Amino acid sequence: MPADLSATEALGLFHRVTLEQVRQDGPDLSLRQLALLLHIYLVPPPHTVRGLAAALGVTKPVITRALDTMGAMQLVDRARDERDRRNVIIKRTVAGALYLERLGDLVRNEARRPMP
Repeated sequence: MPADLSATEALGLFHRVTLEQVRQDGPDLSLRQLALLLHIYLVPPPHTVRGLAAALGVTKPVITRALDTMGAMQLVDRARDERDRRNVIIKRTVAGALYLERLGDLVRNEARRPMP
């Protein structure tokens, strides 16, 4: 899906999407949390704290804090790996999938709107 946007147009689209997210009554994620959530849902599982930290280039405590917040919002869930009890597997949730589906729809809708 190629998009021929200038840097200013791309930033305008990002601005409109984030403004609309702020106006809606839903989870308020930081960019780090959103990047993590997108990775969990767009990259095939399994996902571990260690693997996510490596993929995002941050420390395990950073991932843990983000997962704590997103877990409280029911966007992700965690479970011990039965094969290796040292690992924690990050699981997708219905609420997380719905959040990202709405976000994807929002991006598409805003991209279709004419630039102001």
